[in-house]
This record gives sequence, C-alpha cells and structure tokens, in this order.
Amino acid sequence: MDSQESHVIVLAYPAQGHINPLLQFAKRLASKGLKATLATTYYTVNSIDAPTVGVEPISDGFDEGGFKQASSLDVYLESFKTVGSRTLTELVFKFKASGSPVKCIVYDSLLPWALDVARNLGIYAAVFMTTSASICSMFWQIDLGLLSLPLKPQTATVSLPGLPPLGRCDLPSPMSEPTSQTAYLEAIMEKFHSLNEDDWVFCNSFEDLETVKKLVKAMRGKWPLVMVGPMVPSAYLDQQIDGDRAYGASLWKPTSSQCLTWLATKPPRSVIYGSFGSMENISAEQVEEIAWGLKASNRPFLWVLKESEKKLPTGFLNSVGETGMVVSWCNQLEELAHQAIGCFVTHCGWNSTLEGLGLGVPMVCVTERTDQPMNAKFVEDVWKVGVRTKKDEVGIVTREELEKCIRGAMDGESGEEIKRNANKWRELARSAVSVGGTSDMNINEFVVKLLEGKKQ
Repeated sequence: MDSQESHVIVLAYPAQGHINPLLQFAKRLASKGLKATLATTYYTVNSIDAPTVGVEPISDGFDEGGFKQASSLDVYLESFKTVGSRTLTELVFKFKASGSPVKCIVYDSLLPWALDVARNLGIYAAVFMTTSASICSMFWQIDLGLLSLPLKPQTATVSLPGLPPLGRCDLPSPMSEPTSQTAYLEAIMEKFHSLNEDDWVFCNSFEDLETVKKLVKAMRGKWPLVMVGPMVPSAYLDQQIDGDRAYGASLWKPTSSQCLTWLATKPPRSVIYGSFGSMENISAEQVEEIAWGLKASNRPFLWVLKESEKKLPTGFLNSVGETGMVVSWCNQLEELAHQAIGCFVTHCGWNSTLEGLGLGVPMVCVTERTDQPMNAKFVEDVWKVGVRTKKDEVGIVTREELEKCIRGAMDGESGEEIKRNANKWRELARSAVSVGGTSDMNINEFVVKLLEGKKQ
C-alpha cells in the first residue's frame, strides 16, 4: 500500500519538552513507511526542521505569542481546546481534499480534546504519554479512587501497588501541590478517565525500565498501553535513521559548535554538564548556589543557563576562567554524547532523564516540579544511576550539597557503581529501540495496523 494512504498527524503541546518526543516519534513512523505530519501552533511552527516529517500549523487562539500571550494557564488551555479542535479538524479535511487522507491522530496527553476530533472524523486516535509508565500508574490509581487529592496533612508516605514508598518530596507536583497546578491536573485527569476510548496509549518508556511489571500488565488490561521509547534521536541509540542527530526542533538558538570545541580540550569523563530544562525558572539565590557549587567541585563544567547575564553572581565567570563555560542553549545530546562528559546535573525532566539513561551518563538531580521529583527518586533508588540533592529548610540546594552529590556521582566506590549501572541502562535503552527490540516491534505493529486498511 502507498504510504501516502497511511497518513498520521502527530499533535504536540507547544513546549520544547513535549515537541521533542512527539516529533521524534513522527520521524520513527516516517522511517518505517508512513506519512507523518507534525501539527503545532503558529507560534512554534517555524522552529521545526525535520526533512522527513511534514509540518503544519494549527491555532491555539494566541498565534502571535503563544502561551505567554494568554492571561492564565486556564485561559490558554480552554482556548487551545476550542480553537485547536476547529483548526485540527480543518487540517484533516485539507489533507483529505488533497488526496492524502489522515488515518490516525497521535496526540499529546495534555491535549485530550484531540480524541473527540478523531472520533468525530471516524479515524484512529492514539494518545502519547510524555512521562514514565510509573507516573502514569499514579494518575490511573487516582482515577480509580485509590489515592485522593489533596493529600491529608498527616500523610508522610504514599504507598501504592507496584511502586516504592513515596514521601511527599517524591511526588509529582500536581499531586503534592494540587491547588497550585489545578489546570494541568484537570487536563491530566480528564485524559486518564478516557484512556479506554483510545486505540493506542503510547508511553515514552521501555519495558526493562519500568520496574512495576505487574502494574503495567494491569494497566494493559484496562487500556491499550504500548511502550515505544526512549524517543531519542537515532544516532545516539540504534542508528536506524540516517543522520538523525537532533530532534529537529529548537525554540532557542543553540551554540553547540562553540561547546564542542571547548569540550575537545578536556580529558575524558572530566566535565560536569548542567542544564535545567527548557522551562527553567530558577531563582537568583538558587543560581548563585549552583554556580559556587560547580566551582567548588574543582572540575571543568559546561552550564546551560538562559539569561545567564541576569542571573550569575557578579564576577563568577571571571573567577572560573577556562574551567567553566556558560551558554544560553545547545544541542544537549551532542554534549552528553561527548567523551569528555562525566556527569549530568539535571532537573530530571523525563526527556533529560531518558537522554541521561540512553547515553549512560551518571546524574545529579536538582529538581523543581511536575514529574521531576519522582524521576529523581527512580534515578537514585531504583535504577541507581545518580545522586539526588536535598533542599534546605527554605527549598534551596546549597553549594555544599551540590558539591557533595557531584563527588558522590563521580568519585570513589559510589561513583564506580553508578557508572556501571549507567552503562547497563544505556545498553538496555539501545536494545529496546534497535531492530527486534521491544519498543521497535511495538512501533512496527502500529505501522502494520495502519497499512492494513481503514478503521472499522
């Protein structure tokens, strides 16, 4: 069958951490013979550069400035639902009229209204979860009534089937602070309540990584859960897609060549790479502690910090000289893959966590919100590939704490054990997406289904 007749629209929430895995999934589908089109907002559409994937704009109602143009998160999500539903429908009709009908919409789990669009059009619907299956299992158990929010003040530890005991500091922020993240929590719970209506539930993880095997099996009994990760550019894992060295989306201008030139002057496994994600909002006090903690480690470091000139302590860059380099943005994978990198100081967003695992880099976790605390819990206690920093009484990771954790991840017996575990998980991640791997076969089954014929 002509792949033009097997056309998939992949719809991403317009944030870097959501566009990256969904665009990578679209590239995977295109490499296996489907026609894949990424649908994203007018504000982000010009930031996409992926030659094998089509790119089309839809509207969130804020075409000039995106999310920042909206007065609140609630207003933005409601506008995206209303205007996005209409313009996504129009896009599907446009492709039908041009002889390239859409057979399936794969949509970001933060955009649950896309399921209704697909149903109204009589085409397949597949949700893409941008978190781990373990995180998914927690929201599922909330939907089942096994955990009620908000938590009672006296609740110190949460125990749920299939998961390790979780303290309040380990929980995703929509659970630990539900009143401060109401709009996101409502969107998440709306999606989990309707998962059984999707034809596929894709999860950006892989079988070996998820220790909650019985829980994953139970979830599969309720809805069509499929592991397809890690969604990391192919050059760093399985090399199935030629030249695939970047996601193909950047909302900021990277400075990778400058970084790679600097890294080439450093010994193997000597450099600390620090980055806190595309949505970082770190306080000036925390930036100062990180800065002096990096310097105190007495190791070369490469630190990605947006608007660094406004945040770094006065005189800091002069004091570190050639030992440290601070840039506003870079192709993180190129840096993590460099032989000079010995440690990844990370916020533990799920994409960064998968990248650290997939490239076998020991991690030091400095978390802020969303799923980051629970990812860090697994990094340290379950997968044992890193060290998690502890915050002081006012919620700051001190310079002394950061220095201590860096040494724990890179030095001595603990550092050696972390390196061994990191290498083990790197091989398991590569195996999952390589030919014959669990995630690769799961994607193949999806492709075959779409090539078979029309939705019944």
